[in-house]
Amino acid sequence: MDGFDTVLKRAAEHHGGVDAVEQRLDPVKSARDLSRTGDDRILSQMTECVFQAGFSWKVIESKWDGFETVFQQFDPQKMAFLNDEELEAIGRDARVVRNMQKIITVPRNARFVLDIAETHGSFAKFIADWPLSDQVGLWEVFKKQGSRLGGATAQYFLRFVGKDSVVLSQDVVRCLKTCGALDTDKPTSKKALTQAQAAFNQWHEETGRPYTHLSRIAAMSVGPH
Repeated sequence: MDGFDTVLKRAAEHHGGVDAVEQRLDPVKSARDLSRTGDDRILSQMTECVFQAGFSWKVIESKWDGFETVFQQFDPQKMAFLNDEELEAIGRDARVVRNMQKIITVPRNARFVLDIAETHGSFAKFIADWPLSDQVGLWEVFKKQGSRLGGATAQYFLRFVGKDSVVLSQDVVRCLKTCGALDTDKPTSKKALTQAQAAFNQWHEETGRPYTHLSRIAAMSVGPH
């Protein structure tokens, strides 16, 4: 497998040099700061990622203040006990995207948040404490215990909430294939996901860089965008 210096060189060639690449990398939130995130903000970000999946992100972002109001600022204690009548009313509310399959994920994911928080103190602490070298395992927790939180949705949630993390976007997958770390365009199997994790673990050991930065540079290495 190619070392990360090769990946960085490719990214620099596409984006005007190493300094230009570095300038596109945002600071990564510390585990300590992440652990302070309230469970309501966790549920809010989960819900936003669920609604963005397969839909226009800009539309969801433009309506998000309405979502916050309708879902009572995503208080998990309140959202976990929404009844059918309340959910049907939300499904008729123009302030949100009226997709019942996604609306019903809110109470389900509220219970997911509360169950994890009961065991670990808070959902954010659970995320912050999870080892970076086993992000595949964390994705599996979201897939099994959450509602519509599998695959890319979990990956984007973790990135947006501030976890130092990898997103296996199409560009990142292309990079991994080019580097000889993957032999598939769709790393959904446990074997392929483990291979992708191993590649990022190796690059992290080589460079000491955050996984978020490794992932961003990997995406930039396949071309200008």
